[in-house]
Amino acid sequence: MKPIRIGTRASKLAVIQAEMVRSYLLERGIPAELVTMTTTGDRILDRTLDKVGGKGLFVKELDAALMDGRSDLSVHSLKDVPMELPDGLPLLGFSKREDPRDALILPEGAEQIDFSKPIGCASSRRILQLKRLFPEARFAPIRGNVQTRLRKLDEGQYSATVLAAAGLKRAGLERRISRIFSTEEMLPAAGQGVLAVQGRADEEYAYLSGFFDADSRDTSLCERAFVAALDGGCTAPTAAFAEILPDGERILLTGLYSDEETGAVIRRQCTGRRTDAVRLGAQLASEVKRR
Repeated sequence: MKPIRIGTRASKLAVIQAEMVRSYLLERGIPAELVTMTTTGDRILDRTLDKVGGKGLFVKELDAALMDGRSDLSVHSLKDVPMELPDGLPLLGFSKREDPRDALILPEGAEQIDFSKPIGCASSRRILQLKRLFPEARFAPIRGNVQTRLRKLDEGQYSATVLAAAGLKRAGLERRISRIFSTEEMLPAAGQGVLAVQGRADEEYAYLSGFFDADSRDTSLCERAFVAALDGGCTAPTAAFAEILPDGERILLTGLYSDEETGAVIRRQCTGRRTDAVRLGAQLASEVKRR
């Protein structure tokens, strides 16, 4: 049997995440190997993503490898996957969700934020919410993989930075977390903490079914539907977080949107059946737009 070729970004965290899928296959006797590549988003570090094409820059090389047969599937952080997918390259499924929250990281040895220096942050979603938590803070863009950002932080360029808790935990860097923000304090990006596996529409991927998680599928689809209905988020700060309620049948969706024209920040919730996850996300987006 030819090995399953798993496409992934070459960053340390991306490789760790792709190895989770590879390990799952190897445990079931299915040979698999990683095909690593540096994406455009990894190469352009002097500008924020909204200035150079958005999060799609982290996946287009992986999409090309899938299309021309250099890989058989791709593993992504779902929060980096654009709302619109290329024809013939569907998302096959979603991993069990790791911690979806954002984490505050301070320089090594620091115990509190030094507001004489900027917080390193390139996410408009995070900055919008951080301004409410730390009105005295100022912000400066920071780009690069997790290790690069931590190095810049420890060199003294920034007073703090904010990263996804999931990535830090998967990379074994949980010790660097100074504070985890609750979802009430900071609503995460749609799909944060979830791995998405992408493949070709004309191929069979039943061997992956046990890797996928139904709760993660429904909450992820709900969150992405909310953002997609707001024109994919555009450059406006957008956040969404869906939870399966204790009855196991319903979803609670919280969405946040900042109107670029008026500056109004709108945060709303709605509840519905998990079987209507996509409709629920679109419905809340419609309510937000009408405000």
